[in-house]
Amino acid sequence: SQRVHRARELRKNSTVPERKLWFYLRNRKLGGLKFRRQHPIGPYIVDFVCDELKLIVEVDGDSHDEQNFEYDKLRQAELQRRGYSVLRVINDDVLDDAESVALGIAKEAGIDISEMM
Repeated sequence: SQRVHRARELRKNSTVPERKLWFYLRNRKLGGLKFRRQHPIGPYIVDFVCDELKLIVEVDGDSHDEQNFEYDKLRQAELQRRGYSVLRVINDDVLDDAESVALGIAKEAGIDISEMM
């Protein structure tokens, strides 16, 4: 399908923050959770998703204009309607300290991060 093709393209052309965060999420490194990246859900392609927890992680630039903000709000409402929770992380935070962002995701996922340190 067109969405699957687009998701593959996005995986090939992922941003630096997405690649940095993927290092911590791939191969069940984060508390044994399986994450997928650039994965289609309904009409959307999400940055990262853990299907087991129905947890989506979106990596956002901090320059969201009004139009993007409205789109993101509608998109998030639709994903939540489908039973997912959406965690947004900021590009700069990932670039500055991807490990801390990953630990924040683990905490959000209910993983005891004291065991990971």
